[in-house]
Amino acid sequence: MDKPKIIKLVHGQKGNIIKITSLNLDGVMRRRLLDLGFVSGAMVEVVRKSPLGDPIAFRVSQTTIALRKEESSRIEGELVSNEE
Repeated sequence: MDKPKIIKLVHGQKGNIIKITSLNLDGVMRRRLLDLGFVSGAMVEVVRKSPLGDPIAFRVSQTTIALRKEESSRIEGELVSNEE
């Protein structure tokens, strides 16, 4: 069986589906993202990247949320689907 590919959300491409494995955030930002559905095991789809790559739109729990690079670079997950 292939070893799962772990990537940071910031490196996801449009159409990728990533299963969250860890959030390396603290304080208010961590609490906010947990409340929005960015929890371990959640499936996140990369919906759209702006031309300069910041912010990036993600779909989690049927909600689309835009995150800045500094936030999305601190969330890691397993690449589940690579649909481009």
